[in-house]
Amino acid sequence: VRAERSLVLTAALLFFGPLLLLLTAVQFYPDFVLHFVSPVQLAQYEEMYDADNARLGQRNSDDNIMMFAFYIWHNVKIGIQTFATGLVFGLGSIFYLVFNGTIIGAIAGYLTSAGHGEPFWSFVSGHSAMELTAIVLSGAAGLKLGSALIAPGNQTRKSALVEAAKPAIRIMYGAALMFLIAAFIEGFWSPLKIFSPQVKYTVGITLWVLVLAYFFLGGRRRGA
Repeated sequence: VRAERSLVLTAALLFFGPLLLLLTAVQFYPDFVLHFVSPVQLAQYEEMYDADNARLGQRNSDDNIMMFAFYIWHNVKIGIQTFATGLVFGLGSIFYLVFNGTIIGAIAGYLTSAGHGEPFWSFVSGHSAMELTAIVLSGAAGLKLGSALIAPGNQTRKSALVEAAKPAIRIMYGAALMFLIAAFIEGFWSPLKIFSPQVKYTVGITLWVLVLAYFFLGGRRRGA
């Protein structure tokens, strides 16, 4: 990941830039969210993150195992889309990074402005480090493929793509594991209400620190 830090940084800006922009904008213009999410979907999100909901982020008919399976499918879909579409000269990866950042930011902003901030943020805090980082890494891997096609250097595009695929696939192995961990946390920890929001925030911050420390410090002794 550190060897491809320029692509990781680019992917992070493409993802977190729109996310933070929409998160802020919707605080001042709540109706702006309707450009990205339908009223029916908003009503569903409000129900899921209502403070009176017995299981945060879930409907009454949902159970933890079913949601764990759903989150795996959902995360894998996002990861594959963001990575594989990098083959279109990186344009697909750029699109899905911006798209997902925009949607997440718009929904987060709306729920916060609508008074569901504490249930929502306490729910997402636990799995956010794994899931959001994995999305960025998937985008960076896709951009790696796209950059090989755009600027193959002295190689043919095919040879450059094959060479670029090696580190890209290694990054995706890690992203896939992070998506799996995120799905487990989201299915079995995030919905729990027996722990206070403060406890959940503490766990979430701890996981962010661990994830960032791993990528900044991990493997230094081996000269990475």
